[in-house]
Amino acid sequence: MIYRKLGRTGVDIGIIGMGTEYLNGLPPEDFLSIVSKAIEYGVNYIDIFFAHPEFRDKIGAALKGKRDKVIIAGHLGSAARKDGQYYKTRDPEITEGYYLDFLKRLDMEYADIIMLHNVDEEKEYEEVMDSALKIAQKFQKEGKARFIGMSAHRPKVATKAIESGIVDVLMYPVNFTTDAMPGRKELLSKCSSNGVGLVAMKPYAGGKLLQKGSIHLEHYQSGWESMKKDLPNVISPIQCLSYTLSQIGVCTAIPGVKNISELDAALHYLEAADEEKDFSSVIKDFAEYTAGECVYCNHCLPCPSKIDIGQTMRLLDLAQHAMSDEILALYEELDTKASDCVECGSCVKRCPFEVDVIPKMKEAVELFGD
Repeated sequence: MIYRKLGRTGVDIGIIGMGTEYLNGLPPEDFLSIVSKAIEYGVNYIDIFFAHPEFRDKIGAALKGKRDKVIIAGHLGSAARKDGQYYKTRDPEITEGYYLDFLKRLDMEYADIIMLHNVDEEKEYEEVMDSALKIAQKFQKEGKARFIGMSAHRPKVATKAIESGIVDVLMYPVNFTTDAMPGRKELLSKCSSNGVGLVAMKPYAGGKLLQKGSIHLEHYQSGWESMKKDLPNVISPIQCLSYTLSQIGVCTAIPGVKNISELDAALHYLEAADEEKDFSSVIKDFAEYTAGECVYCNHCLPCPSKIDIGQTMRLLDLAQHAMSDEILALYEELDTKASDCVECGSCVKRCPFEVDVIPKMKEAVELFGD
């Protein structure tokens, strides 16, 4: 592993970290095998934002006896409804309760980074600075957190947080699709000059960069071996990580992994040849920024109809390129289908990537049926 300082915190973190959202729903033994192998190979930055009790219990068990080997980021404002859906909250009592539950279920006295979770709108930023920040600072004084961070998706609000001097760590999407996003390069530079540790989430754009035909570019792209046949242009996990880690201010990239194979694909970066890391043939395809691409993060939830919007969108992207029995079967397994959409628009308001979800649900209905 190669290590970099996490900004002014002075903490050494591996350049390959790990997001844990794709572990959700896996059996405990998979949590244990993936987390154990990651730590064995020097991965020491682990981000945990899901608030589901069973998820926290499983990852807590997987981390048992390994606390001294990892830097843990826990999120302030991530919650879970009784029906299992993720949602974001700014309610002080709920926010505080979920963070204490996080520490209890992971059997930890503190999180290294307490993240002000998913802040993108200016009005929301002011609310968080007036409420959640005070909770974070209280936990910091009590020894329940070491540093304060913030996760965000839009440059304007993220820049305000950096310039405030309050945030030690920024968690922000850095990948090919955001290369030309207005204000992004300035944001990254400000992280560097202000000593704010930059944690790059979504280096594969939620896996979208590795899916054949899911990004609307001149060429179809894929990162996995099974999909590399006769493609004129291929984007690999190594190229994605190489790009992300080359950006100014980036301390670590945290791909989400759901199995050992995907973990191995990320760890291969550490021994990859320069030719594998070369992304010069890819970057030209991202010269213009286009909003509205779903990265399946499910920050649009909760849905009143209980639709798993992220998974529905993922399957739609795959099916629109090449429908298969496997994709159809995965769609049929969904508890709630796109046809259950009531077009309330709440998901559109929450989406940090400006995805127009409702027409996409209609497309899914046309493609998959009811």
